[in-house]
Amino acid sequence: MKPMLPAIAALLMAVLPGTSNAQRGAPAHESFVIQSQRLQEARTINVYLPPADAASAHPVLYMPDGGIAEDFPHVAATVDAGIRAGRIAPLLVVGIENTQRRRDMTSPTDVDSDRRIAPVVGGSAAFRAFIAEELVPEIERRYRTTEARGIIGESLAGLFIVETLFEQPQLFDTWIAFSPSLWWNDAALARGAGERLRGMPGLKGRVLLAWGDEDNIGPHAQALSDTLERAALPGLQWQAMPRPDLRHDTIYNALEAMAIERMYPAVPASSGDNR
Repeated sequence: MKPMLPAIAALLMAVLPGTSNAQRGAPAHESFVIQSQRLQEARTINVYLPPADAASAHPVLYMPDGGIAEDFPHVAATVDAGIRAGRIAPLLVVGIENTQRRRDMTSPTDVDSDRRIAPVVGGSAAFRAFIAEELVPEIERRYRTTEARGIIGESLAGLFIVETLFEQPQLFDTWIAFSPSLWWNDAALARGAGERLRGMPGLKGRVLLAWGDEDNIGPHAQALSDTLERAALPGLQWQAMPRPDLRHDTIYNALEAMAIERMYPAVPASSGDNR
């Protein structure tokens, strides 16, 4: 599933030292910088590579909130442990470090209180273009990858993931969203999901949607789950996981291992490539 978008005109890449690995708990990884034309700023990218094996190429799991001081260390550590234990198939994890998180993860909104959460909001389309036109081609140039691409995130990152499923479904084939902030813009994504899905009969991929005890997220996530069930698209595999025992600040760490194992299960060597 190679991107069908124009290549970026100019990239500035620089290898960054990984001295903070042990301090932050991240497994060994590589880091580089992209000077993004879409975002008009430099973005730091962290890449976990699976232990050496005989495979010629691997799937890639992208993650917003992917800085060393953000969610990259615990996700990469979970993947690394799962691969070594034979529970997760070898894959790359690509973390995108934030600069203006609330700008990048949100679409434009008609709700005044939404617009007050940050000086700038509504930049999700530009952030998605950065991923599709600049980041994915660079990752595929640098590393041996298959055409399988997934994305994982929580809260506003989960909102971005759900929006991307509807706005650019060909960009990924696997979407993992924990407690997505579907309250954004008066829950427009959840309310409009039925109409959108009716226009996407060929949608293919795998979706895992999980949410905790949040009053402002749970009802919208359940509504989206119900809409997916009614749509019954033959090419879309989806799982809904309401977890009222978990909170907004605990759900990511609690469920990431299970979610990644379900989406990228290890297979016996005799079975061949997992993808």
